[in-house]
Amino acid sequence: MQAFADLIDDLDATNGSGQKVQRIAAYLQEQPPEDSAWTLLLLIGQRRRRLITGRRLRDVLQKESGMPSWLFAACHSQVGDSAETISLLWPQLATELPRDSRPLGAELEPLILQMKHEPHLHWWMETLLPTIAALDETLQAQALIKVWHQLAPERHLLLNKLLTGGFRIGVARGLVVKAIARGFDLEETVVLERLMGPMEATVPWFQQLTAPVVDAPSDRGAVPYPFFLASPAQVDTLQQTPPRDWWVEHKWDGIRGQLIRRPSGVYLWSRGEELINDQFPELVTMAESLPAGTVLDGEVICWRMKANTPMPFSALQRRLGRKQVGRTLQDECPASFIAYDLIESQGEDLRARPLHERLAQLWALRGLSGEDAWRLRWSEGEALRDWEDLHDLRQNAVAAGAEGVMLKHRESPYLSGRKRGHWWKFKRDPMTLDAVLIYAQAGSGRRANLFTDYTFALWQRNAEGEESHQLVTFAKAYSGLDDQEILELDRWIRRHTRERFGPARAVEPELVFEIGFEGIQRSKRHKCGLAVRFPRILRWRKDRPANSADTINRAEELLALQPQAEAQA
Repeated sequence: MQAFADLIDDLDATNGSGQKVQRIAAYLQEQPPEDSAWTLLLLIGQRRRRLITGRRLRDVLQKESGMPSWLFAACHSQVGDSAETISLLWPQLATELPRDSRPLGAELEPLILQMKHEPHLHWWMETLLPTIAALDETLQAQALIKVWHQLAPERHLLLNKLLTGGFRIGVARGLVVKAIARGFDLEETVVLERLMGPMEATVPWFQQLTAPVVDAPSDRGAVPYPFFLASPAQVDTLQQTPPRDWWVEHKWDGIRGQLIRRPSGVYLWSRGEELINDQFPELVTMAESLPAGTVLDGEVICWRMKANTPMPFSALQRRLGRKQVGRTLQDECPASFIAYDLIESQGEDLRARPLHERLAQLWALRGLSGEDAWRLRWSEGEALRDWEDLHDLRQNAVAAGAEGVMLKHRESPYLSGRKRGHWWKFKRDPMTLDAVLIYAQAGSGRRANLFTDYTFALWQRNAEGEESHQLVTFAKAYSGLDDQEILELDRWIRRHTRERFGPARAVEPELVFEIGFEGIQRSKRHKCGLAVRFPRILRWRKDRPANSADTINRAEELLALQPQAEAQA
């Protein structure tokens, strides 16, 4: 594991993206494929099973060292991460933990001794760590103490992260893709496509990922294409281009998906690279009527058969994350797929063709038969005639239940990832309310020492008089302030704390912040009876006193503007 640890140290000490790419590429070329496969999964952040929880590691070290639980908790609250807390405490506690000479058994003892020979990363991930995780509590505690003693203190953080499954490092997925492409003379698009399939820490998977390009298979099977993503619109810049170069269509408020029809079946993938057939079985049934070799890009959304506008996003949320969706939920939250691009037709990859050609072939697919044919909707748009029409088109889209509009260059190919210049999203202006800060809680990781998670409230004004007015919890937010504002607010919170509730602090209700959000709906789970989507801080309203903040009634007025506002969150 020494080579992997050195790589992590180098990446942590390097700021330049080019240097990181070069270092990862060299590592992948030099190390055995067993280690390279594990390295890629860890760098990309691929989900994997947690072997031991951070709390379990903390309990072992605390119990074996005799450190008071309150002191351990105080240390953890300052650091914000169990793996890092344990690694920082170890040098001080190691002397309190004598080396245990008791053997750990015929299976484990030889593995502990093998650590002296600096085994490879794959040995740790596939042999030692899973073995320790499977032990009973007594033997597991002994084994962990022995491993910590054997390992150099500067490697404890890495070990603890690998055990808890919380391995994170400041390397973006795109940099890893560039490193693979550079190290094995591949196009980045090829690497992205290969990473769309199942990822496994095996030699065959790594060899397939890095193999030279041969003739593309005629059938990609169930694997989706990399998604092409849009960037927030820079309207002032776009207005310098001819308006008729742009196709304008609604931006729907659902989840991005690719609907794949193969001779072997139908596969519905989310942008998060999750197969979601079980959550939307009626869309799978509908897509069986599509010609084999068809791949549609679009939006999964809840929309009733004869309704003019879609249901709110909260209806879709009821279906996400479920292993199975019963008939009742299918009837209450009926699913549709809004197709707005054709990536593959009759087995032919269309991504290199311009958008207007792909759209012409997409519209030729209309006329599906079958009971569920209505679930496939077509996202119609129009060529922009004049830039002065853009804001009206956006307003019309919002009135139809969309988030705003998409601007797509009519000659644009279907690329991979977020490539600026071709696709832009021009969303509606956020709803806003001025709210009062009432609670604060420390963040995690590098912000564990700062109060960065905030709870805001709105006024509930009663007819009895000002004395009976009260603040009611409305939303939580933790983004939107710059570093200087966070430091200033943190100091204020510490000086104006009224009460403490575990990690949270109640503060004097004096500060007002403008909160922006994408939507609002009723909710039985929230004290104010309302829930908002994607709340964030827009600005610190230092110009406003607390008693001038907005009210629940004002939030209700915004609710009345929402389509399908009666739906429950």
